[in-house]
Amino acid sequence: MDEDHGLAAATVFDALGTDYERAFGGSAAHRASLHRLLGDLAPHSRVLDVGSGTGRPTARTLTEAGHEVLGVDVSPVMVELAARQVPGAAFECADIHELPLEEGSFDAVCAYFSLLQMSREDQSRLLRKLGRLLVPGGHLVVATVPLDVEDFDVVFMGHEVRATSFGPEEFTELVAEAGFSVLWEQSTLFTPEYEAAVAEPQLFLHCRRA
Repeated sequence: MDEDHGLAAATVFDALGTDYERAFGGSAAHRASLHRLLGDLAPHSRVLDVGSGTGRPTARTLTEAGHEVLGVDVSPVMVELAARQVPGAAFECADIHELPLEEGSFDAVCAYFSLLQMSREDQSRLLRKLGRLLVPGGHLVVATVPLDVEDFDVVFMGHEVRATSFGPEEFTELVAEAGFSVLWEQSTLFTPEYEAAVAEPQLFLHCRRA
């Protein structure tokens, strides 16, 4: 990951802490996506949660269902919160691009809205890495805000950030080019719970390593 982007993401999410969970934790689409993933996983699956945040709802939902979860986040504050809130999972404060993980060591990977502060090149590179980390036929669940923007300045929950994303068709194509079969997708609008929030488009993809 570009160093400036990594530092910016850590700084913003350190400042947000549990405010982020309060704003986004009520997403019905996110919870429905997790429920769908649970139906695809064998008992005691190994799951990587990229951009694990406060650990809720993703890591908690998966661990409560009996799965082994490793959460990775660049924000020390988020990692501390997650470890406290979801003691049944393991968490690492690290850049996922640089964290040494064994290829084929996970049955599933979740990446809910964790690519948005990465460059397009880094998003592509990370998706390919995630494919290598999965067992053959392993599951990838990825969600993004499907807008055609690159290095775009935006105020997010009172903090200035620079966001990069793709339109829905382009993002789906990016995932397929990284070696995944897209099995299911959902597009929705979600309004976070914070002052001055506006409805944002969200795209959820459930995929399998080809």
